[in-house]
Amino acid sequence: MLTISRELVDQIVAHAREDHPDEACGVIAGRDGVPERFVRMENAERSPTFYRFDSMEQFRVWRDMDDRDEEPVVIYHSHTATEAYPSRTDVSYASEPYAHYVLYSTEFDQFRSFRIVDGVIEEEEVKILESNG
Repeated sequence: MLTISRELVDQIVAHAREDHPDEACGVIAGRDGVPERFVRMENAERSPTFYRFDSMEQFRVWRDMDDRDEEPVVIYHSHTATEAYPSRTDVSYASEPYAHYVLYSTEFDQFRSFRIVDGVIEEEEVKILESNG
């Protein structure tokens, strides 16, 4: 199960809507499996059907997480014309076995999370923590 704050969910959704019609992407860094720090990234493909992290930006972001003793707890991207479900390409790019792969569909307003390990997709429950403010 992915437990995530409403604030982080809202940041993912806002990024997806801002970059529409292109796919948006990024990570949420954290410790011990807890998503904490939103990191918006550029879609190097600038495409409505495909995303790819820029390799230099990814290197910098992963190095920064390492320096902060963080890990990529959530790797997210949006789908702009299809449901929020990993494509074959998404599965082939899933290289972090402990990450939650979040997809948000701007077309269907769906927010879903998956674990993807060795090409196997498993959807998981998402628990959104509402803020106390």
